[in-house]
Amino acid sequence: LVLCDTNGGTLPHEVSEIVSKVSKVIPGKNLGIHAHNDTENAVANSLVAIQAGVRQVQGTINGLGERAGNTSLEEVVMAVRTRQDVFGCDTNIDATGILAASRLVSSITGFVVQPNKAIVGANAFAHEAGIHQDGVLKHRETYEIMKAEDVGWNNNSLVLGKHSGRNAFKSRLSELGVEFESDEDLNDAFSRFKTLADKKHDIFDEDLQALVSETLTEISESILVFSLKVSAESGKAN
Repeated sequence: LVLCDTNGGTLPHEVSEIVSKVSKVIPGKNLGIHAHNDTENAVANSLVAIQAGVRQVQGTINGLGERAGNTSLEEVVMAVRTRQDVFGCDTNIDATGILAASRLVSSITGFVVQPNKAIVGANAFAHEAGIHQDGVLKHRETYEIMKAEDVGWNNNSLVLGKHSGRNAFKSRLSELGVEFESDEDLNDAFSRFKTLADKKHDIFDEDLQALVSETLTEISESILVFSLKVSAESGKAN
């Protein structure tokens, strides 16, 4: 028997009460839930149903479905997997294929996944705020309940921008093979990074390398160009 929240208006505590009543007649293992997301409660309703004994959740990849969509399958899977202390059950789904499945569905349907979508959104494991970046570098679990690799991402991402701190800046440059000889060199490069970040939202690795080149290298010779002429042509030559 599948319990359907067709208009998406049922609240979590109501789902729990309904499941408890129905379970007196039909065991929870024989019950399923089909929730719609009109009030952004589809995942929450599915999770409380699982807590109440339901063992089948009807969901969709990326939460696709009528109107505001259905239960987001990837969110339910990872909520249950990361909170075994609460649910005491799991699925046999290989979660490392979640991201690939999400991208496949998106490409076929033409529905783009919003950047801040849980689990599969581009920003799901990205950290831009300085305090978050520092916390993740010191202890990942401070800001992440699961590993990015667990759902198919390569790793989490430190997005360098105007809110980034020195630790994240230094860590990213270290990954690029750049080490500073002194704190003075680091501070100088970081100062120029903050100036650039105020003018440019996305800071790429090439930007970072250009920033530190003035600090780490000395230009012994320079070339003065008096005149430069450039010509270009397209088409079939005669």
